[in-house]
Amino acid sequence: MERLLVATTNPDKLREIRGILSRLPVEIMTLRDLTPVPEPEETGTTFAENARLKALYYDAMAGADLAPAQPRPRYTVAEDSGLVIDALDGEPGVYSARFLRPDATYSERFSEIYRRLAETPARARSARFICALAVAQAGTIVYETTGTIEGDIADMPRGVGGFGYDPIFHYPPYRRTLGEVTEDAKLRVAHRGEAFRRWAVWLDEHL
Repeated sequence: MERLLVATTNPDKLREIRGILSRLPVEIMTLRDLTPVPEPEETGTTFAENARLKALYYDAMAGADLAPAQPRPRYTVAEDSGLVIDALDGEPGVYSARFLRPDATYSERFSEIYRRLAETPARARSARFICALAVAQAGTIVYETTGTIEGDIADMPRGVGGFGYDPIFHYPPYRRTLGEVTEDAKLRVAHRGEAFRRWAVWLDEHL
């Protein structure tokens, strides 16, 4: 059974990823299985750039951290994702997890988004979630993909499901926000589910 390092400590993201990879003969490690290290500075201007730098950083950390007798992960996967709102010129974008400030609550972030949207009422509220995924092996990026889901910003937050910006992201085919649907319904269409399903297909061919 091959070991994979999924470079996250986010339990919600990890739950989604474990579900997608559950049919594959892999052992999933997370950052909690390594000695704590500082997070890399996300200096990229795109989701793809940040995903690459995180994958390479944690791949190097895994190689240095594990004892010689302990096999290092065959692949290290990292993702960078966020919400892009057209009326806000793409914000919060790559700063989605740090929008306003790193410790801001999502309620605070929602309030700021609605405040800014109120200043541009004539602009469409079209938006999308983007997830860029990068896979590193021994210091080299060996696979990349991107998942996207198109929608718009709801008139108010709705639903208590999902996490992050899900309650304000309205998905027209469902006529609901991603905070109002089940986890399975969300994963079928959401950006992270799309990206990791593509990787699962690639992974199944490269194990």
